[in-house]
Amino acid sequence: MTQNPDRRGTTHFGFETVDARDKAGRVRGVFDSVADKYDVMNDLMSLGLHRLWKRFAVALSGVRPGDRVLDVAGGTADMARRFADAVGADGEVWLTDINQAMLAIGRDRLLDHGVLAPVALCDAERLPFPPSHFDCVCVAFGLRNMTHQDRALAEMARVLKPGGRLLVLEFSKVWKPLAPAYDLYSFRVLPWLGERVAADAASYRYLAESIRVHPSQEELKAMLEAAGLARVEYFNLNLGVVALHRGYKL
Repeated sequence: MTQNPDRRGTTHFGFETVDARDKAGRVRGVFDSVADKYDVMNDLMSLGLHRLWKRFAVALSGVRPGDRVLDVAGGTADMARRFADAVGADGEVWLTDINQAMLAIGRDRLLDHGVLAPVALCDAERLPFPPSHFDCVCVAFGLRNMTHQDRALAEMARVLKPGGRLLVLEFSKVWKPLAPAYDLYSFRVLPWLGERVAADAASYRYLAESIRVHPSQEELKAMLEAAGLARVEYFNLNLGVVALHRGYKL
C-alpha cells in the first residue's frame, strides 16, 4: 500500500488515519522531539547496521569526483557526509530537510567533518532546484514520512540530469518467517529504547508503525517507474528489513 492521500484527503500517520494537511506537521513534531538523540538511537535500533546500509547505498550510487548530489530529507547528514567524501572538492552536495532541528544538527556535523556544504530547509514535494541539475539524488529513511510520496519522487526525478540516479534507502517488507520476531522487536523493544534513551516512546512507536504501512519493494519499484525512472531495481538488505531502490533518468 502507498501512503499517498486517498480521495477523502486522508493518509497514514503510522497506523492512524489523519487529514493529509496535518501529516507534515505531525511528522515535524516527531523529529523535533527525537533530533538530539537521533544518531544514538539509530545505532542502538540497528545495532550499527545502518552505517553499512548507507555505505552500500553510496557505493551503488555511481557518484564520482566532481558530481552534484542532492540529499533529500538528509537529517543529521550521515549520507551527505559520505557523498561529500565521494565527490571531493570539485563536487557539490546539497543537504535538505523539512525539519529545522534535524537540519541544524546535520549542518554542524558536516562542519565538524570539515565539509562546507550548502543546506536548504525545504519540502521534498517542492524542491527549490532547476530541472536536470543533479547527477544523483538520494533519500535515506525519509520517504515513508512524506505525505505525497508520488509527488516527492516526481520532484526528485525532475531535478536529475539525464543518466542521473535516484536512490531510495528505506525500511521495507521483511522476509515472512522473520516477521513475528521483527514485530516483537519493533513494537516492544523500540518504544522501550525510545523511552529510556530519548524520553519519547510515542515517536518510536510511530516510526515502527510507519514502516508497516510503507509500500513493499515491488510497490515502490512501480512508484519509481511511474515517476519516470527507468531500469529500476532493488536490493534487499538484512532479509528485507531495508531495501535500496535505484532508478535512472533517461
